[in-house]
Amino acid sequence: MTLEKAGMLYGLLGVCSFSLTLPVTKVVVTALSPASAGLGRALIAAILAALVLVFKRVPLPSLAQFSQLVLVSAGVVIGFPFFSSWAMERVPATHGAVIIALLPLATAGAAAFFAGERPGKTYWLSSIVACLTIIGYAVLSGFGALQWADLALLGAVVSAAIGYAVGGQLSKTLGGWQVISWSLIIAFPFLVVPIAGPLLTELQHASWTVWAGFGYISVVSMFLGFFAWYHGLALGGVARVSQTQYFQPFLSIIASWLLLSEPFTWGAVLATVIVVLAVAKGKNASVTVKQPAPSTNSR
Repeated sequence: MTLEKAGMLYGLLGVCSFSLTLPVTKVVVTALSPASAGLGRALIAAILAALVLVFKRVPLPSLAQFSQLVLVSAGVVIGFPFFSSWAMERVPATHGAVIIALLPLATAGAAAFFAGERPGKTYWLSSIVACLTIIGYAVLSGFGALQWADLALLGAVVSAAIGYAVGGQLSKTLGGWQVISWSLIIAFPFLVVPIAGPLLTELQHASWTVWAGFGYISVVSMFLGFFAWYHGLALGGVARVSQTQYFQPFLSIIASWLLLSEPFTWGAVLATVIVVLAVAKGKNASVTVKQPAPSTNSR
């Protein structure tokens, strides 16, 4: 098997792991609060990350790497889990899957921003098409108006996009599994006091399905899924393997139908197809590097 094929398989494994996050979170928030479901998973994953880092005797990141890890932590450890959990308490997982389909395009935009690049017209046209499709779907499925949950899902997209963009850049020097591990460690001290107590109390009264779901989003969605995803990017290349992310919204819709018995609506499928096509077009748009302004100082 070539490195590219191996990378694609690992990438698909990561995508499959992430595609179950929304429907499984939908199950978990039936018994846990959005804060416990969204942020409590980071506590479990952080303990696993600490064990791995200690076992492998990994040195501390540099100060420059630490500042980037803070952004990754804020995006994928705190922002996305909390916003998506809050939304899953209010809207179907299928609804969330359609809006989360914006993530690859948002990630491309965030990567261009942090790299000082300017996407071309194709990127912005694709963004407009995708966003208008999302707004139209959200309004129609929300009985004529946008919901707060839609804004929360957009917040989840922005959070994850920043975390993916910065984390993807940092993984080139630090390694992908270390990026997610250190990001979890950074978040742990800020979450353990306000989250641990309520989480343990709520889990005492939860069913086995909630326990199983919480275990999945803690161990797989928040930890092991990133291992497979980043390893695939390293083996097969970011440009090639990242294309597998286009399957994620469709897999989430199917999982919501199978696990939650949510309606399999053709409106959701059509909206997802339009968004994915726009994302695929815009993600590969040409970019230009922002040139520094010429100096006006004279000698």
